[in-house]
Amino acid sequence: MRELLQVTDAARVRIAELISSRNKPTAGIRVGIKTRGCSGLAYKIEFADEIIKGDEKIILNDTLLLIDSKSILFMVGSIMDYIDDKVQSGFVFTNPNQKGSCGCGESFYV
Repeated sequence: MRELLQVTDAARVRIAELISSRNKPTAGIRVGIKTRGCSGLAYKIEFADEIIKGDEKIILNDTLLLIDSKSILFMVGSIMDYIDDKVQSGFVFTNPNQKGSCGCGESFYV
């Protein structure tokens, strides 16, 4: 059975930084997929003030990553990374379920 979501060390560090800098009680970071863009789907990352019934929980040291229940099937086997270089900075996903993406790279389809 494939792991639901692998999180790289760079992504773990960035998630912990974001939560510690929030200055507000935070349950964790919620990751999911929303309808958006020309190909139909895009990733969403947001602070989670509470755990919602159905959230899948991934413990990253002392930080909690939550995957919303509607997104789980689209994310099985994915890798979440954080990149910070001269061109871009942000979370990126490698998703084996992705069949294609739009030309601008903002959205994808499965």
